[in-house]
Amino acid sequence: MNTTTNSNAKNSKTYASRSRYVFVPSLETVAAWLLAVIWVFPLLYAFWAAFHPSEFMVNFQLFAPLTLENFTNAWSQAPFARYYLNTFALVTGVVIGQFIVCTLAAFAFARFPIPGKNVLFMLVLIQLFVFPEVLIVENYRIASELGLINTITGIGLPYVASALGIFLLRQTFKTIPQELEDAARIEGCNWLEILWKVYVPLAKPTYLAYGLVSISHHWNNFIWPLVVTNSVESRPLTVGLGVFSAPETGVNWATVSAATLLSIAPLLVAFLLFQRQFVQSFLRAGIR
Repeated sequence: MNTTTNSNAKNSKTYASRSRYVFVPSLETVAAWLLAVIWVFPLLYAFWAAFHPSEFMVNFQLFAPLTLENFTNAWSQAPFARYYLNTFALVTGVVIGQFIVCTLAAFAFARFPIPGKNVLFMLVLIQLFVFPEVLIVENYRIASELGLINTITGIGLPYVASALGIFLLRQTFKTIPQELEDAARIEGCNWLEILWKVYVPLAKPTYLAYGLVSISHHWNNFIWPLVVTNSVESRPLTVGLGVFSAPETGVNWATVSAATLLSIAPLLVAFLLFQRQFVQSFLRAGIR
């Protein structure tokens, strides 16, 4: 009887200790939730201001009236259709160009016996330590000489050769077994066919992970497009938002919030629909 009682008491203590452990959050968990709240608060405020009249922007009432007038005003005050077209063209062109250039460079660094290729690869990686803003003047001079000022090509050209993309793909290509390449050579494939049929399919998670980073960055890029464009015909969404913050026309933050949501809506929708694929692609790319 005493043995049973002691066993029950011991089990209850173990359960109590486990319960305390489960319900007491760790410092990392508290910090993660705090950072999440800080990160999402501006987005939540943008949603509140965009869907409510201006007088309720800082007057948080639970049953405040909802409205779509802010989105109507934002759409009428700027050519968002043109901005969307420019941004889609810019992001698509940059990502395709990066995939082509980075794939060829990464394959050469990973498999070709180039003399001094390690030194060349280190020179490529130096680009990661240089802020793009440092090169604005030189990039503007080159774009001007090429006649690319105020063009979508001029916005995207400086970003086609990406050191990050070359690095990620090179590391992925080096993990692919040499036997697969040898088998493809026995089948009569040249180096371009080997790259397309062997290396590219096995590196799909890396392409997806890097593509997401590139799309997000160039969708939100502001400084360089602001410098190199001066008309609606080539202006992307981020620069177009400057129309709403012009001091001479006044600033209606409800309209600004609505315009901001219009700008980031495609990225938000894509993330909500494919968030599981997003996370898995980053995990697989990291494991490689």
